[in-house]
Amino acid sequence: MKKYAVKVSWSLDFVIGTYLPRRLQEKSSRQGSEVLDTSLCLGSGRSIKAACNLNGEILLEYEREALVCEILIPRIFKDLLILGQPNHFRTIAHAQSLFTVKDILQGLAKKLLLAIEQSKMGKKTSYKRLKGSQSLRQRLVLSTLASTPVLIDDIRADDTMPGLRPHEISLLRLLERICDDCVVEINETGTELEYKPGIVMGGRNLVHDCGVSRSIGYFLEPLILVGLFAKKPISIRLRGITNDPKDPSVDTFRSTTLPLLKRFGVPSEGLELKIESRGSPPDGGGEVILTVPIVDRLTAVRWLDEGMVKRIRGVSFSTRVSSQFENSMIHAARGIFNRLLPDVHIFTDHRAGPQAGKSPGYGISLVAETTSGGFISVDTAVSYAQGEVDEIEYDEKRELMPPDNVGEQIASCLLEEIAKGGVVDSTHQGLLFLLCALSEPDVSKVRVGKLSPYGIETLRNIFDFLDIRFDIMPDPSTGTVILRCVGCGYKNLSRKLS
Repeated sequence: MKKYAVKVSWSLDFVIGTYLPRRLQEKSSRQGSEVLDTSLCLGSGRSIKAACNLNGEILLEYEREALVCEILIPRIFKDLLILGQPNHFRTIAHAQSLFTVKDILQGLAKKLLLAIEQSKMGKKTSYKRLKGSQSLRQRLVLSTLASTPVLIDDIRADDTMPGLRPHEISLLRLLERICDDCVVEINETGTELEYKPGIVMGGRNLVHDCGVSRSIGYFLEPLILVGLFAKKPISIRLRGITNDPKDPSVDTFRSTTLPLLKRFGVPSEGLELKIESRGSPPDGGGEVILTVPIVDRLTAVRWLDEGMVKRIRGVSFSTRVSSQFENSMIHAARGIFNRLLPDVHIFTDHRAGPQAGKSPGYGISLVAETTSGGFISVDTAVSYAQGEVDEIEYDEKRELMPPDNVGEQIASCLLEEIAKGGVVDSTHQGLLFLLCALSEPDVSKVRVGKLSPYGIETLRNIFDFLDIRFDIMPDPSTGTVILRCVGCGYKNLSRKLS
């Protein structure tokens, strides 16, 4: 502080007199060397090092060979001899403490926790910025699996009813239910969403009300994908609409989606969808129980053989209407299939009473099984509801369509899906691509028909979140498309080890 003309400061000067320890004197006399020059710079490690100053006594280290205690008042030098002292050593001073080791560790732990909290408060979370409401369901799933916080703005900002819809908010609540430390923030208008994913915990005996804005099928795909990589297997009861014309029905998930998962190494044990009761729009009242096992990782697939259709299965349902509606749909559909294939069985599922839900309706779900193990499915539903709920709009002609026409139409839709080619139908393209991208770091190769808009959007989202790019190779001879990718090797780090 002298250079700043400050006379009084926290710095004190000590002058060490000329003193040569007895040990070095003996060494000097034996070697006939000169006396050690004590004017060398202190603390340099070459001659004299001041180790510590305590209560007017200075501990000095000479040439890393001798220890001397200098008492300042009066000036006295004492040679320190330690039993077993080596010829050369290094002196490190430690201040004495009245605290136990346990107290020190607890103090350090408190300081560490405080530093973490301050870091969280001071450091802002880095969000991936997205716009619009398209593919919101897939974005939330990929954000959860990739542990990437997202900030989505401009959600239907120009619509008459801007912001998130009730079914999208319900999906966010579902993710909060099965995840730990998940943070969801929505602005007042609902046009901006901040989603910070947490750890997927899973659990049993969970219950979630999906509402009546969309059917249960809207929630099943994200729930299955996230549930496969949970800490514990998921068993959840979902309430709402089981069949509607907009989303895949619960029958399609049971007959087509679950077998598709098994091809990627998902075990059959613990993978089940049980329909407790049916529910049609607008009031729902349906109930299903979904159980999803956990996996360590998914296996890659090479699935190019479409195969030939060997049989057709299906199920028709009716709630709060005559069972004759089902017979009419089945008869109309079999009138088309029986001319092409002998093995056709469509089962009936007539519900009455509490198992029929709260609204009348009827529908049918069909699936074609191929010789290569593929499943091509279609489904439809007709509701007598005259009122409309939120954004679900049902064409009046479609609602009043006779059962015979429903059967003929659904049979024609299945034949169109089969004619497109591919190992899955257009509805399951997105799920197939996601499973390939999440599989082990090996080449997955699949064949699909014409790429659907949903499938194309899925490929974009996969590249944005997982940085996985698919090679797309059209096959002009069959009119199909072959897609190839190397999986990201996603591993279930939350899995509970036994």
